[in-house]
Amino acid sequence: MADGPAAEEHLSEDECWERLRHAPVGRIGLWVEDHPEVFPVTFVVDRGTIVFRTAPGRKLDAVLSGAPVAFEADALDASTSVVWSVMVRGRAEQVTRSLDLMETADLPLRPWHAGDKALAVRIVPTELTGRRFPIADPDWWRRLGADAARPDLD
Repeated sequence: MADGPAAEEHLSEDECWERLRHAPVGRIGLWVEDHPEVFPVTFVVDRGTIVFRTAPGRKLDAVLSGAPVAFEADALDASTSVVWSVMVRGRAEQVTRSLDLMETADLPLRPWHAGDKALAVRIVPTELTGRRFPIADPDWWRRLGADAARPDLD
């Protein structure tokens, strides 16, 4: 672990997609009615987009609203104590064209939650960013907290 905050390394677009291809789960941020909500989803990368399955309900209603979405996935490499995080901003749309539906049927999408998740949603990115950084040593945070807790007696 790093002693304190280390400089983050920005990931290239190719590095972002590579990490997304290996992430088991991500989170989609959607505007639902009058507030934001975040939903965990299993997903796959497909031709420069993110695809996940869902059922009718709040998540799909939010997708169909046309509001912009955010999608994020991250992971920790325990052997190196390095974290990566990738953020996708864009728009989400239900897959409805026959050819697209047939192609998504063959994707290795395995939702964790049981139920009828026959509807496919595709996130089309407008922005893709990622970063990688070592985890700060917990002692560094304790020292920082102790310094902040000291009263200024001057």
